[in-house]
Amino acid sequence: MNLTPGLSPFEPLAKAYERAVTEHPKDDGLFGPKSIVWRVHRDHSFPIAGMRSLMVQALHPLAMAGVAQHSSWRKDPFGRLAATSSYVLTTTYGDTESALAAAAWVRKIHTHVRGVDTETGLPYAAEDPALLLWVHAAMVESIVTMVRRYGRGLDGGEADRYVAEMVPFAEIVGVPASDVPSTVSALSDYIESVELRRITPAARDAIAVVLDPPDLDPGFRELWHELGQVTIGTLPEWAREMYGFPATAPELLEREPVRQLLGVLDLAFESLPGVLETRRRIELRMRA
Repeated sequence: MNLTPGLSPFEPLAKAYERAVTEHPKDDGLFGPKSIVWRVHRDHSFPIAGMRSLMVQALHPLAMAGVAQHSSWRKDPFGRLAATSSYVLTTTYGDTESALAAAAWVRKIHTHVRGVDTETGLPYAAEDPALLLWVHAAMVESIVTMVRRYGRGLDGGEADRYVAEMVPFAEIVGVPASDVPSTVSALSDYIESVELRRITPAARDAIAVVLDPPDLDPGFRELWHELGQVTIGTLPEWAREMYGFPATAPELLEREPVRQLLGVLDLAFESLPGVLETRRRIELRMRA
């Protein structure tokens, strides 16, 4: 299956990947080559971890309102994906100066993202630590879930270590470190404790685009749809019920078939300019 032509929307992501991982960093950054964060963030399950993360994040109406009212994601969803991915990659693999500069830019943007959610009537501000914590927790919990199920795997100690190492990721955008869960159990407890979880028209609209993005050729669209079904099947039951998705057939969630799908996607992504060279730079630093 030749998916390279269908990956053209992902070319901005490949360019962001190349820019974020520089050849000559000033230092090892916030985490460093020996961290579990470095290992986890290069896992091939990351595409569906990102998709799942977005689906959970969208179920906080105030977080979703900020995106819907202040973002142009519908006009350029892959550009938005590239921008978000660039931030994650820079804060993961970039030197400390680059990581903190990226976080400062995000905090600056957040000061302008505020308003009133039309569904709940509640005010929101993107710089609110409570909203930032929700976004962080949904992302970290999704990554742990997907790497455990379809990636290289994480035992209990490794998963807790990853969650703990990611505390600074939330702290640099404005969440007090003391508020950030540092174990898998604490992370799950926090997510379950958030009462303001509901489906809104904005969330349905956003996730419809995530599951069926524009500008994909038929071959790649079929693969993306299959991965979307896998992602739905891994959602917490409360989240799947909010969206109204039927349960995914168990055979579609089996580890090896899903890993094969991810392998096809990853091989095609690696064929894009700059991706293989960037991965080699990361690998060399991890081995040094």
